[in-house]
Amino acid sequence: MSQTTLEGGAVHSRPELLQVAEVVARDRGIEQEEVLEAMEQAIQKAGRSKYGHEHDIRATINRKTGEIALARYMEIVEEVENDATQVDLELGRKKKADAAVGEFLIDPLPPIDFGRIAAQTAKQVIVQKVREAERKRQYQEFKDRVGEIVNGLVKRIEFGNIVVDLGRGEALLRRDETIPREHFSTGDRVRSYIVDVREEVRGPQIFLSRTHPQFMAQLFAQEVPEIYDGIIEIKAVARDPGSRAKIAVISNDSSIDPVGPCIGMRGSRVQAVVGELQGEKIDIIQWSVDPATFIVNALAPAEVAKVVLDEEANNIEVVVPDEQLSLAIGRRGQNVRLASQLSGWGIDILTEAEESERRIEEFNNRSKVLIEALDVDDVIAHLLVTEGFSSIEEVAFVPVEELAEIEGFDEEVATELRERARTYITVRDEELSRRCKELEVTDELMTLQGLTPAMLVALGEKDVKTLDDLGDLAIDELLEILPPHALTESQASAIIMAARAHWFDDEEPEQSGAAGESTDGGEGPDAPNAAKAEE
Repeated sequence: MSQTTLEGGAVHSRPELLQVAEVVARDRGIEQEEVLEAMEQAIQKAGRSKYGHEHDIRATINRKTGEIALARYMEIVEEVENDATQVDLELGRKKKADAAVGEFLIDPLPPIDFGRIAAQTAKQVIVQKVREAERKRQYQEFKDRVGEIVNGLVKRIEFGNIVVDLGRGEALLRRDETIPREHFSTGDRVRSYIVDVREEVRGPQIFLSRTHPQFMAQLFAQEVPEIYDGIIEIKAVARDPGSRAKIAVISNDSSIDPVGPCIGMRGSRVQAVVGELQGEKIDIIQWSVDPATFIVNALAPAEVAKVVLDEEANNIEVVVPDEQLSLAIGRRGQNVRLASQLSGWGIDILTEAEESERRIEEFNNRSKVLIEALDVDDVIAHLLVTEGFSSIEEVAFVPVEELAEIEGFDEEVATELRERARTYITVRDEELSRRCKELEVTDELMTLQGLTPAMLVALGEKDVKTLDDLGDLAIDELLEILPPHALTESQASAIIMAARAHWFDDEEPEQSGAAGESTDGGEGPDAPNAAKAEE
């Protein structure tokens, strides 16, 4: 857009402005251009206060000489809508013969003699603009530094929250992000982890933490060159801040033990981290791709006798010697809790005596079921359970050859056992189906995949008789109704979602049914569905 300057303008020379702008920019860590723009806006605001806010008054500062120029701008337009800022083409050409629509007529104004009020206003504008520029610079500087460790000085403490001076900005270390029992005073040096940087109305907010698990990981990276160089990798960290922590490491070089370098000569490296974390005890554990091995390592210093994985439930049973139980659990459950956080698995700890008792109880319960269902003596039942048969279904559908391989069994015995198991299942399912009909369980629910007749009876007895009834249940409610260990959480979730599927399938037809009109006055078979859709 072109501009036309009229003759007779006055220019106010202020070379010291450039020096002031340079000093302010250097002190605040922002660009000199941003300070000069703030000054121009301040002078411009003072000019509008003097000549009228309705006018388009603009100020410019010469970037080489510091000269201040103040002028009123009038835009040349075809049709004037605002007399204070616009002129028509005819009047514009009277002042300048070659003026065109879209150009500006610039009327220079005499320099302003700043009074006390105007000077104060100008100062406020400059301070505000400089502060905005400083906030913008601070956000741009720290927004990409999330995950770094920074050093700062405690500037002030507000209700337990610590304001930390980082030199180029201020950050907040909340009370719940400090290690328990540690105390800071104004002027203390503090090392923290940048958790988040957010741009808010009051300016950028930098949030620090000393309890975050990655704070400890970053401290190790600073103390252990092998971690910094990528030879050793930190796979997982779990902390109980100020008390105890576990860190899992793995070496990308098979010739280097990952644990030794993290400890250092006579424990020098790990002690440096412990000192920063106010004496927090740290267990350094070798990470393993095998969950069982990793969890055994994670429960150190306790010794583990046996582990049993349940991958579907993401849970692991750990059997320890009786004298190791308290060590494995730890004070207030700390050791097993940290091991669970570190591995991401749920961990149940049993002593060898408890595991033995439970195994005997399960053995007897399974034997009892087989004795009653197959009408056999306890010797045959015990043989089946010993060979891993835990349910009637397993006996009913296993190949005869596999049953016949059991010591003391032949093909005739195996065939007879399988037939008895199948007969039992048929009779049982018929009885359960009859019971389902007595309970008025709907056919749609009975044909839902994943539910056994026993589960359907359990649901019917709790008044869950339709797909809608089942769809209204939460996962924990369904698991509570069914027999123990009948389903995993993921299986229960899948069944509930399958029960809800018809809600979405029927959504469009129901809406169209509600919108249409019945030929028999709404008394037809679809009338209830239409009324339901309208509700």
